[in-house]
Amino acid sequence: MCDGNMTLHTDKYQINMMYSHWVNGSHNDKAVFDVYFRKLPFGNGFAVFAGLQRIADYIRSLSFGDAEIAYLREQEENYREDFLEELRRFQFTANVHAVPEGTLVFPNEPIMRIEGRIFEVQLIETAVLNYMNYQTLIATKAARIKRVAGDDMLLEFGSRRAQEADAAVWGARAAYIAGFDATSNMLAGMRFGIPTKGTHAHAWVQGHATEQEAFDHYAAALPDQVTLLVDTYDTLASGVPHAIRTAKKLEQQGKRMNAIRLDSGDLALLSKKAREMLDQAGLPYVKIVASNDLDETLIFNLKGQGARIDTWGVGTQLITGGSEPALGGVYKLVARQAGDGYEPVIKISGNPEKITTPGLKELYRIINRQTGKAEADYITLREETDVREGKRIKLFDPLHPYLHKYMDDYEAIPLLQPVFAGGELVARLPQLDEIRAYHRRQLELFLPEQLRKLNPEVYPVDLSETAWQLKMNLLHQYSKRQ
Repeated sequence: MCDGNMTLHTDKYQINMMYSHWVNGSHNDKAVFDVYFRKLPFGNGFAVFAGLQRIADYIRSLSFGDAEIAYLREQEENYREDFLEELRRFQFTANVHAVPEGTLVFPNEPIMRIEGRIFEVQLIETAVLNYMNYQTLIATKAARIKRVAGDDMLLEFGSRRAQEADAAVWGARAAYIAGFDATSNMLAGMRFGIPTKGTHAHAWVQGHATEQEAFDHYAAALPDQVTLLVDTYDTLASGVPHAIRTAKKLEQQGKRMNAIRLDSGDLALLSKKAREMLDQAGLPYVKIVASNDLDETLIFNLKGQGARIDTWGVGTQLITGGSEPALGGVYKLVARQAGDGYEPVIKISGNPEKITTPGLKELYRIINRQTGKAEADYITLREETDVREGKRIKLFDPLHPYLHKYMDDYEAIPLLQPVFAGGELVARLPQLDEIRAYHRRQLELFLPEQLRKLNPEVYPVDLSETAWQLKMNLLHQYSKRQ
């Protein structure tokens, strides 16, 4: 049984590489890894970075206890006892930089940088990618849904379809960052302070002799929080009329029913008919909630059909990622120790998109001072100072360098912020509502065309001339060795 220690939430080859470094005496050598993804999910124009809180919690709790050591002792590799004692003394002493949670991020730019002893930074790869990939995927999906829902209320209803409890809880948090208003998951509500919302199941109605009795009993129990599910038998012939009678009884008590919920059928038609019935009954304040395997495309189409829906309950297609169940984030070595410093390294692949960008790098968001909008994300080597000093910079497409422009009047926002220094947490990890507000401000930096659901305008991610030349030099150098 797992005792809650997540240190071995790693792939076996990480332990094998740690052991091999230790055997060869290179375990204290320094290395630098970048975390990034190569392709945006869902055909979206941006992704939303999430998962940093859990990564920080994981790093702070790293330790090899008796159970972990005993398990490793059983492995067929026959790790030496003095290696296991080295693990027992393990302490995380590395530096971690990351963009803030809620930041809009793009392919092939470093969204985390991990720098430290290879013995430490190799261990955390699996968990960092696991947490970042899942939560960033869900936050991005939630942001897409928010873009089409506009000011409508969004409820996260995905717990029962999530891939286990952790996905349900942390997925709810990721969705809230990107604009969802509440979750049905009580543990997520308790742990993170997310507002919780819920109605009742079809079983509540089925468990009563009549639908009317079910509605009245529910309203009697929760008179200030009445949302009634009206599609157990017949939405328009039975459910809505019975809900109206319950609403009228509540009015006699000085109460107001919140909403009805539609969970099946033609949601556009049913919502319009239900709205007419509620209005004719003098209940214009009663809202309409819709659920039933919704995603951004269905919501977009329903709104286009004039559906009279005020609140959307989104479950399976959000919490699982729907059509794209994984974000392809990677953790790649970009520099290794050489004397007292680092030498850049590159990975070359037959797939051009998998060629890495070498060296210790910084990431800046270039804001045009005249428009207040982001022009590009700009990747430099760490030692470069021109962009920090506001000097003229050249923005060009790394794949098509002849496409370029110069920027003079700009603000350069450094995106990679220190989170751990020497193994100590140095960042103030913001509260969830702060992250959510920061995400909303992020959206204001971009053009609507870059944020739209279909065929978004591509936002540039550019290399400095120095960083680009380093990459070209290493490509040429390693090509000559073949």
